[in-house]
Amino acid sequence: MAVMAMAAALRGPSGRFRWRTQATAGGVRGSARGAAGRQDYNLLVIGGGSGGLACAKEAAQLGMKVAVVDYVEPSPRGTRWGLGGTCVNVGCIPKKLIHQAALLGGMIRDAPHYGWDVAQPVLHDWRKMAEAVQNYVKSLNWGHRVQLQDRKVKYFNIKASFVNEHTICGVTKGGKETLLSAEHIVIATGGRPKYPTHIEGALEYGITSDDIFWLKESPGKTLVVGASYVALECAGFLTGLGLDTTVMMRSIPLRGFDQQMSSLVTEYMASQGTRFLKHCTPSRVQKLPDGQLQVTWEDLTSGRENMGTFSTVLWAIGRIPETRSLNLENAGINTSPNSQKILVDAQEVTSVPHIYAIGDVAEGRPELTPTAIMAGKLLARRLCGQSLDVMDYSNVPTTVFTPLEYGCVGLSEEEAMARHGEEHVEVYHAYYKPLEFTVAERDASQCYIKMVCLRKPPQLVLGLHFLGPNAGEVTQGFALGIKCGASYEQVMRTVGIHPTCAEEVAKLRISKRSGLDPTVTGC
Repeated sequence: MAVMAMAAALRGPSGRFRWRTQATAGGVRGSARGAAGRQDYNLLVIGGGSGGLACAKEAAQLGMKVAVVDYVEPSPRGTRWGLGGTCVNVGCIPKKLIHQAALLGGMIRDAPHYGWDVAQPVLHDWRKMAEAVQNYVKSLNWGHRVQLQDRKVKYFNIKASFVNEHTICGVTKGGKETLLSAEHIVIATGGRPKYPTHIEGALEYGITSDDIFWLKESPGKTLVVGASYVALECAGFLTGLGLDTTVMMRSIPLRGFDQQMSSLVTEYMASQGTRFLKHCTPSRVQKLPDGQLQVTWEDLTSGRENMGTFSTVLWAIGRIPETRSLNLENAGINTSPNSQKILVDAQEVTSVPHIYAIGDVAEGRPELTPTAIMAGKLLARRLCGQSLDVMDYSNVPTTVFTPLEYGCVGLSEEEAMARHGEEHVEVYHAYYKPLEFTVAERDASQCYIKMVCLRKPPQLVLGLHFLGPNAGEVTQGFALGIKCGASYEQVMRTVGIHPTCAEEVAKLRISKRSGLDPTVTGC
């Protein structure tokens, strides 16, 4: 209430803010520096993740006076981290590094086939890996602080909430409050993992992706609950590191992705040792005297109740936007009643003309770091009058870093048929064997490529789906062509680089409609 009263008092007759340092019983300060003078900004960014930082740095570089406010609430297990958001701290970066650690384990097992005398089995040291990954992440935290300082962006480590449409109140860890105002405000607070709080023991004994990358000791035998890409990626690298890993899925894997590809992803994971409990839901988690976790679940197919014992239970059942503590109603910002994400238009504008939302917190946006970064940069350029370009969210490539990586761009087969009609869609596909798999005698049964096209010549490419090694690198290259409107005929005229997995994309000659065997026999 003290904050609201102060904000009202600081408004002049014209409605503009006249910031002065004032002492209040609540400790609110008009200046974060505690010195007299104005504390206004052209742009205030709430959230120090990938999108928010990109927007702030771009705007500052273009001449705006910019501030970033960021605060990380510890996870229910007490895990905390520094500046940089989900991707840097508990997402893409540590995930890819631990995925790489798991892939190296597979390469070591392949090594004897290539003449390397490696004693088997080779043991993995979780503690050593975790320390190296965490140290690298901390270096990125510091790097972001330095970049903000270099660009003269003011950084506040405070938890923000709206006082009104131009003002936020920030609270430090110690409880001190600071009022900040800005002409434009960008909300880029992202999201956090969801806990199934209706399940007994879920919050008390489970962890999420907020915790797994910061564990000092190996999680041991792990139950991963969920079928999202986060669930499958975590289960994949845990299995690859030699840990007993089970995935419990209520319904389909990788909802929103091409379902044929999703099935192949889980088939390969199962062949590598990951166990799957399909059509099952947990009902209770109990801690046993020896510290192990006893999980009770229901098999939805049979109706039977089952139990199992695990060292760790990892919830990966989705994410919720970080909007609950922002007091958005004080600024008149509308959210989706279902997702609680902030409603925005094509220019990232919320229901308040000078307040914007980018990244995972915005409704209808891909939950991907690169889209948040580009959206943030483009928004900054528009605010500075440097450009009119808006973010194009179509044909955005992405990769699921499961043991056999799945890269895709454009429409899934299901989406293409729903949008254009089955009779107007042609799908070219092939199974292939990576050269690297041959000498090591690896199973390549799930290495598969699918190109979804319009049937009418020149057969515009609607989507590309690639399952195999280095899928992200392969998909990134073809994404440019698809973004530029490539046709099937143009892809077929593209000369491949030999011998690579990527060249198989330019050799897709078999249509699903033909019913012919799509297996590639070799080079």
